[in-house]
Amino acid sequence: MHRIGILAVALSFGFTGTAVGQPADSGIELISADTPVATASGATFTAPSGWRVTSTPSKKVLEPPEADSHLALVDVKAANAAAAVAAGWASYRPDATRPVRLTTPQAPQNGWEERHFYSYETSPNEKAVVYALAWRAGEDWTVVIVDASRATFEKRNAAFSLTIGSLRPKGYQREMFTGKKAQALDAEQITLLKDFVQDVMQQLGIPGVGLSLIDGGKVVFQGGLGVKTLGKPDPVDADTLFLAASNTKAMTTLLLAELVDESKLRWDQPVTDVYPGFKLGNAETTRQVLVKHLLCACTGLPRQDFEWLFNYATATPASSLASLATMQPTSRFGEVYQYSNVMAGAAGYVGAHLVRPNEELGAAYDEAMRSKVFGPLGMTRTTFDFPTAINGNFASPHGDDVDGKTFPARMDNNYSVLPLRPAGGMWTSARDLSKYLLMELALGVLPDGTRLVSNESLVERRRPQILMGEDTAYGMGLVIDTRYGIPVVYHGGSIFGYKSDMIFLPDHGVGAVVLANADTGGFLTGLLRRRLLEVLFDGKPEAVEQARVTAAQRIANIAKNRERLVVPADAAEAGKLAANYVSPALGALRVVKQDGATIFDFGKWRSAVASRRNDDGTTSFISIDPTVSGFNFVVGERDGKRALIVRAAQQEYAFVEAAAP
Repeated sequence: MHRIGILAVALSFGFTGTAVGQPADSGIELISADTPVATASGATFTAPSGWRVTSTPSKKVLEPPEADSHLALVDVKAANAAAAVAAGWASYRPDATRPVRLTTPQAPQNGWEERHFYSYETSPNEKAVVYALAWRAGEDWTVVIVDASRATFEKRNAAFSLTIGSLRPKGYQREMFTGKKAQALDAEQITLLKDFVQDVMQQLGIPGVGLSLIDGGKVVFQGGLGVKTLGKPDPVDADTLFLAASNTKAMTTLLLAELVDESKLRWDQPVTDVYPGFKLGNAETTRQVLVKHLLCACTGLPRQDFEWLFNYATATPASSLASLATMQPTSRFGEVYQYSNVMAGAAGYVGAHLVRPNEELGAAYDEAMRSKVFGPLGMTRTTFDFPTAINGNFASPHGDDVDGKTFPARMDNNYSVLPLRPAGGMWTSARDLSKYLLMELALGVLPDGTRLVSNESLVERRRPQILMGEDTAYGMGLVIDTRYGIPVVYHGGSIFGYKSDMIFLPDHGVGAVVLANADTGGFLTGLLRRRLLEVLFDGKPEAVEQARVTAAQRIANIAKNRERLVVPADAAEAGKLAANYVSPALGALRVVKQDGATIFDFGKWRSAVASRRNDDGTTSFISIDPTVSGFNFVVGERDGKRALIVRAAQQEYAFVEAAAP
């Protein structure tokens, strides 16, 4: 791609903007606690604890402790968004020449009348995250520039979210539902919500959704929308099973809450007291881990998901638990939100061992959940058994191809969650998951009046453990959102071809379950949370426009990505690859040529790949099969051998040329 400087691009759009104020000596402040800050134009935001803020009359530049990343907020007077962004860069980094990748509009929100998102071209080896926002209220623009290392951006994502999520124009009064009574979910309100879901399904290509709505301690709607498999007529119903992914975590913490009631463990008890074999990267870190830390996302342990997603062929619950001994936190306990599926898996297996100490960990967990959670709740169809699920009434996974068209997808990679199933392996339905929400709303009491778990142990799971952003915190397998002045408790789930969400408002007796059988269902879940609140509290009607903008952004991103992909992969570049590679952490990779396509085969799963020439001259091969698209393998070298480098946010893995197995 021809490299065009950011300022040149802005000039072509009629740049006439200037940053507000004149250069002056900078003031530098180390923020000791999350602190409200105002820009020169009066826009307000929260600066995160532990960050440095450098101030001039026209801008604030925030720097995390790592000092390799920046978040700049610039006050601008400009004729349009492009001019505003150009002025923002000129103020923050006038030497910047990174080309714009894509500009997309955002829906108006939080008092901002006009909003735009600018993404920039980066090469994988840069390991960088660069984007800009141009938001306008009246005649004033505020430009936000994120210029960060990918590792720091992932590690400090909650702090970035806090600052950007709290940014509001001068004088804006936040929408609050405090003290309001929720409207009843009567036939009219239910129709509004169902129609909204169906509209989003159509816009985003979601074949099927399981949906339930709860009000006043009872289910007021449960059923299905759409079909189980694209191209087939079988409809989704209330009993159709979906892979719920991370919504399993709340079930796992419910098991632990029951064990707290039985005095088999305490939330503040060292894990090694109840499971002596538990280990993190060193003895000192291991000693610090309490039971609650296993599911609080507050230990500083990074995700490291690639190890189990790629190399699950021989993995077991025991080996998954043991893998923690190779992992170390990248921040202090309680410092930042970092989500760990492996720790959540450990929580379930530790609990299961206390229930059935003489059984294999996976079997013990399955039976503990059946006897102590699913059985008492009446979740009769919920299971961890894949053959049972997919041989009955279940929804098939779906994903986008390289051109954005939705297709049914293989189940292959979803089996990766089995060794780690307390973190995300539950198959469930709208009807079954509603029974869980009814218990949450009844504070641990079942419909027949039996108490499953004490109020105290149940609610402890909802206690904020670590901030995720402004007025949003993670508890233990549950998210607590108070941005509108009322607690909204929820958790999402995401795995290959399945997305889910469960939501409940403990003060209002309202809940919802949404289960989707497509990757694009991930957009639906957040949109439905907003639409539910609008319907309940007569909130500002934002969700419909947000859905329209989301669909447009998706299409634009797919088209832009497609421009630089060669499909099938360039034969000359593919011809330079070795036939076999191996990674100590991720296992074997075999390069296969099939019907003119290049296939990367990892044993248990495979994908066709496209090739891409990066701006730095390197070549990438990128997986493009539905649900497993987007893994980026950069051609490189290690110790004189051909290599393919793949990166997660904070980890880098090298597949190095190897002899045939």
